[in-house]
Amino acid sequence: MRPVPVHGFTLIEVLVAVFVLAIGVLGTVAAQTAALRTRQGSALLSNGVQLASSLADRMRANSVQMNAPDAANPYLRLRYDAAEGEPAPAPLACHQGAACSSAELAAFDLAEVRQALHAGFPGGRISVCRDGGRWDARSGALSWTCAGGRGDPVVIKLGWRRGDAPATAPLVAVMLPGAPQ
Repeated sequence: MRPVPVHGFTLIEVLVAVFVLAIGVLGTVAAQTAALRTRQGSALLSNGVQLASSLADRMRANSVQMNAPDAANPYLRLRYDAAEGEPAPAPLACHQGAACSSAELAAFDLAEVRQALHAGFPGGRISVCRDGGRWDARSGALSWTCAGGRGDPVVIKLGWRRGDAPATAPLVAVMLPGAPQ
């Protein structure tokens, strides 16, 4: 009897196929990880714009405090970094129907913004000030410093930690149009 030739795969062919499959799986995992990071970054950016816009609306609604001199305007003194720890709760609940003065309403607004920033943004940081030069040309990013005088617009600057890096530059800046000069 003649031996029948056996056709099959050699061990080397199987190892090459497993290697190619492993490279494909690793590529898929890397793409999925990048997509998740991008989605999280987009969600934080969207939430940051909403938080800054909400604060801008609250500031415009509280015209008594916004028309006060800059030194007495509580909104213009907002500087909060989540690294400082959890913010204090609002001193008074100024919800619908509550009788609050404009100063109490401003304190309530600022406490709520601090709480939202602390709860929703990793390493969150916010600053409200008058700023004529929001863009730092040297670093190619927004700047935390406020280089503004009485005639400059009011700007809300918001940032957070991305990955392991601290909030070295604001990621969102909202300028209040028509803010009192």
